[in-house]
Amino acid sequence: MKRLIALLILVLSLGLTACGDDDEPSGGGAESTPTAEAEAGKIEANEANSGVSITIGSKNFTEQQVLGEIYAQGLEAAGYTVETDLNLGDQDTALAALKGGDIDAYPEYTGTALLSFFGKKADELPKDPQAAYEEARAGFEEDGLVAFPPTPFTSSNEVAVTQETADEHSLKTISDLEGKSEDLTLFGSPECRQRLDCLLGLQEVYGLEFKKFTPVDIAQRHEVLTSGRADISIVFTTDPQIQREKEVLLEDDQGMFPPYNSTLVTRKEVADEAGPDLEKTITLLQEQLTDENMQELNARVDLDKKDAATVASEYLSETGLIAGE
Repeated sequence: MKRLIALLILVLSLGLTACGDDDEPSGGGAESTPTAEAEAGKIEANEANSGVSITIGSKNFTEQQVLGEIYAQGLEAAGYTVETDLNLGDQDTALAALKGGDIDAYPEYTGTALLSFFGKKADELPKDPQAAYEEARAGFEEDGLVAFPPTPFTSSNEVAVTQETADEHSLKTISDLEGKSEDLTLFGSPECRQRLDCLLGLQEVYGLEFKKFTPVDIAQRHEVLTSGRADISIVFTTDPQIQREKEVLLEDDQGMFPPYNSTLVTRKEVADEAGPDLEKTITLLQEQLTDENMQELNARVDLDKKDAATVASEYLSETGLIAGE
């Protein structure tokens, strides 16, 4: 009888343990953990990739640096020999570095490429993300560059105001600024003045003039709103501060802002040398880069003060793309 009771206790104990394992959340259980697809693939090292050297670059803001680190660490996990040269500058600086061979790849946004590199005007841009990518891909191809299929998330410019400003001026859409913008100050990145998806587009597409335009470092685009220095600021749709600071994004009711899905742009000779495993790895790295996950990754850098390399490593581990430590 004692043996039977002991056996029953052992069976019940094993059953409870198994149930606990089945219910254990895959990403650590925290709401702020990037969510992984149930059947997400893992990146596996391929010894044949070790002979291919790739230098990953990025532009000079948080999201780009996080993306640069994700690509660099993910490709290194796949066996490639990887170096980084991040925080290069704006899109023109990054493209020049790519064409000049200083870097081999960097993430660029489809809308930015069409507007800044390929002569499109804001009202000529496709509204469909895939169509925007295809046009950008064709443009890069003419320059001897390969643009890989884009991320799920889009990181568009947008017009942001505080809730108080929205209420005071009855603002819901960008068109609502008509007749009011002359009394309001606009802050944007230094290149905003010349960009059709920024100040120039607001002038040409919406016919708006502002009391003053002030260039500001991208890192300060939300601080100028919360401090009251700016009435309006050009922000990115994946910025974590939008929700935490309860900012209001004005609806782009005339469709000025194009799709801004990110695509990794690579020199063709490097893509050819790397072979099909390069695109396979990039696809795996990007599958889980949703709007929500990108906002969380940006928040860890901008708000939680982690460095981009650490955040990229967390993303790769938490989503199951590489084995955790």
